[in-house]
Amino acid sequence: MAYKMIVLDLDDTLLRDDQTISPRTKEALMRAQAEGVKVVLASGRPTYGMVGIAKELELEKFGSFILSFNGAKIINCKTGEELFSSTLSVDTVHELYAKSQEENVSILTYLGDQIITEWKNEYTEVESGLTGMSIREVDRFVQTVDVPVVKSLMVASPERLIEVEKKLKQQYAGKLNVMRSKPFFLEFTEVGVDKGTSLHHLIQKLGIAQAEVIAMGDSYNDVAMIEFAGLGVAMGNAPDDIKALADYVTDSNMNDGVAKVVEKFVLTPQHA
Repeated sequence: MAYKMIVLDLDDTLLRDDQTISPRTKEALMRAQAEGVKVVLASGRPTYGMVGIAKELELEKFGSFILSFNGAKIINCKTGEELFSSTLSVDTVHELYAKSQEENVSILTYLGDQIITEWKNEYTEVESGLTGMSIREVDRFVQTVDVPVVKSLMVASPERLIEVEKKLKQQYAGKLNVMRSKPFFLEFTEVGVDKGTSLHHLIQKLGIAQAEVIAMGDSYNDVAMIEFAGLGVAMGNAPDDIKALADYVTDSNMNDGVAKVVEKFVLTPQHA
């Protein structure tokens, strides 16, 4: 199979724990793009938190794309055009705020290049560090968030979020997409929006077949694209239940797992 697209989650997949791309991985991805393969970034991060990595991999030069907010936006890196965008209504975000109060967990969302929350804590600090976005601590979340937003996150200890996720997945079944991107991040997007549906939308526009796509990820918000892709790859550092769903399991993000897949399945022999 000649693969035409490589779709990559960022945190704990493409990126090492220090938020950098290893030299071997970068070299493999640049060679793949030189051979005409599209490299697409797909992350729960806001677009703002992905553009630096897109620039490092020269996605603009190669005419590629970003799937941000867990697929709620598709951005053309060359033109900046939005190919697809989905939002949560103001009423929905306000309802989620009320739920967060009931469950005694913190909630955040994004306005412009800022993270909006009433309570700055260790988890909002993690999101700020990952995205490069500043935290704006507000007195009244509901009054501040008065326009539709792409997604919202509830943040708390992993143990607490397991309970909250179970309850809210049942309550919002068929109404909202509810999934964990990290053990301490519970994400909410419009129903039917995930990395898999967004990827399907993109390849239809580009005329690329499902079988010609490799998708790599490590977490629960990657499951839809791992299952959708012709070759769905779980990282070595992924939980066992995600590995069980994948077609192939590679090495960890700290041991060139992405590069090893690209070298094995994509690059022509003289470049391997």
